[in-house]
Amino acid sequence: MEIELWWLLVLPVFFAFGWIAARIDLKHLLRESRALPRSYFKGLNFLLNEQPDKAIEAFLEAARVDPETIELHFALGNLFRRRGETDRAIRVHQNLIDRDGTNTQLSDEQRLHALSELGQDYLKAGLLDRAEEIFVKLRGTARDEEALKNLLEIYQQEKEWGKAITVAEAMPNHSDHLWQKAIAEFYCELASSEMLHGRGAEARERIEQALAVNRKCVRAAILLGDLEQSEGRFDAAIEAWKRIEQQTPVYLALVAEKLVQAHRQAGREEQGIQLLRGYLERHPSLDMLDAVFQAELKGSGPEAAYKLVREELRRNPTLLGLDKLLEAQVLVAPPERRADLELIKNLIHQHTRRVARYRCDNCGFKARQFHWRCPACGGWETYPPKRTEEFDLSP
Repeated sequence: MEIELWWLLVLPVFFAFGWIAARIDLKHLLRESRALPRSYFKGLNFLLNEQPDKAIEAFLEAARVDPETIELHFALGNLFRRRGETDRAIRVHQNLIDRDGTNTQLSDEQRLHALSELGQDYLKAGLLDRAEEIFVKLRGTARDEEALKNLLEIYQQEKEWGKAITVAEAMPNHSDHLWQKAIAEFYCELASSEMLHGRGAEARERIEQALAVNRKCVRAAILLGDLEQSEGRFDAAIEAWKRIEQQTPVYLALVAEKLVQAHRQAGREEQGIQLLRGYLERHPSLDMLDAVFQAELKGSGPEAAYKLVREELRRNPTLLGLDKLLEAQVLVAPPERRADLELIKNLIHQHTRRVARYRCDNCGFKARQFHWRCPACGGWETYPPKRTEEFDLSP
C-alpha cells in the first residue's frame, strides 16, 4: 500500500499537538495539586488507613487554611455524623448553608446537598421535628426520593401511621411487593389503635384497607379475628384465623391458642383441638406443638399430652420438643421419679433457652419475643414465627 507524501508531513504535526496538550494538562494538574493544602492529602491518607480521628484533625486544618473548600466541609460533616458527634456535624452543615449568599455562592445542587446532610444530622441526633421540617422543604426537588425515605423513617419512629401511608404511596416504586407489605402494616397499626380505643367500625375499615393493599397480610387477618371475637362473633373469628393457612401457614402458630379459645367459647373445644392437630401435622412448628400440648393438657389430661409430644418428637426431633416431653413426663411419672425428671428437665431447659428465639430474616437479629417490625433493621414481616432451632434443622 502506498503512502501519500502529504501524510508524512501531517503526522509530525499531530504528534506535536499531542505533546503540547499533555504538557498543558500536566501543568494544570500540578498547579491544582499545589493549590490544595498539604493537610488535605494527610487527611485522605488517614482515611485510607482507617484512622478517622486523625483524618478529622487533618481536614479541620485544611478547612482553616482554605475555607472555600466546600466538598471538604461535606466530608467533615459525614465523618462527625458517623462518629456520633452530631452537634459538630450540624455546625459544619449549618455553616455551609449560612455561607450561601456570601462571596462563596453554593450551587443549587450543593445547597440541596447541604440541606439533606443537615436533615440527616438532625435525624441521627433524634431531633425529629427539625429533620422533618428540612425534608419537607426538599420535597419536589432533585432530592425528592431521598426526602421521602427519610420522612418515612421519621413518621415510623413517631408512629404517625397516616402520614407514613401518604409518604409511602408517594414513593416512585410504591406498587412493589415490599412497599405493599409496609403500607398494609401501617393500616394494621391504625387498626390496632382503633381497637384499643374501642372503635370497632373504624378498626374494621382499616383492616379492610390493609387487605385491599395486600390480600396476604396475615396481621390483618389476625386483627379481624380479634375484632370478631371481641364482638362475640366466634364463628366469624375462627373463619378469619383459618384463612391464614391460605395466606402464609407458618403464621398459624400465632393464632393457635386463640382458635382453641374461640372454639371453647362456641362450645366446640374438642373440634378446636382437632383443628390444631391437623395444623401440626401439615405445618409442624415448635410454637404450634406448644399450643397443641397446652390444649391437650387442659382438655384431655397429662397422659394424652405426653403421647402427643412423644409422637411429634419421633417425627421432628428437637431440643424444645424434648423439653415438652420431659414436662409431660413429670406430670405422669410416679412421685419417686419426679425429682430426677425435674433435674433433667431443668438442665435441658437451660439449653433450649438459647435456641428458643426468633430471628430476623433480613439482618439476623434475635429476640425472645415475636415482632412484626424488626427492632434492629426496621424491616416489616421479617420475623417468621419460627424458633432458631427450627432454622438450624431446616435443609
